[in-house]
Amino acid sequence: MERNEILQPLIDYLQSKINDHQPIRLIFICTHNSRRSHLAQVWAQTLAFYYGIQNIICYSAGTEATAIFPSVIQSLQKSGFLIEKLSESDNLIYSMKYALNELPIIGFSKTLTTDLNPKSQFCAIMTCSQADNGCPFIVGADKRIPITYDDPKIFDNSPEQAEKYLERSKQIATELKYVFVNIKL
Repeated sequence: MERNEILQPLIDYLQSKINDHQPIRLIFICTHNSRRSHLAQVWAQTLAFYYGIQNIICYSAGTEATAIFPSVIQSLQKSGFLIEKLSESDNLIYSMKYALNELPIIGFSKTLTTDLNPKSQFCAIMTCSQADNGCPFIVGADKRIPITYDDPKIFDNSPEQAEKYLERSKQIATELKYVFVNIKL
């Protein structure tokens, strides 16, 4: 299946919500909520803002909570996001600014059941095959869409680590740009 065919269900979901003047809630889900789900959340919120999509909030979650991996933060900073560490703990909390006059995205690793994530009327986007296979049903989701990405974790502690995280971030950004460009307001 071509990537544009994989992305089409998300385009259709967003277009339907926009046409019906309904709020849009997207939760990007990966096993540890440490890499791909955060990249997707940040890029989706950023691109929705850039393309004028109103009434959308993007979230991320995992089947378990760990921490945002530092290379994710570094790749987002290299892409121009203003990121500030808000806490010192095993699971750091970050403020991620994508526009000067918009509220920042607050990023930290969390599970799907955290009170900060919506409990109903959301689209669950599975960003890793392990979460996609392990969570065939997401309670409260209007729609469940698998859009999986290879894990940059395989390059941790290698000379290519920074390059591969930036590459994955750019892939996610490019594909989500394709999604939002195809929305008709």
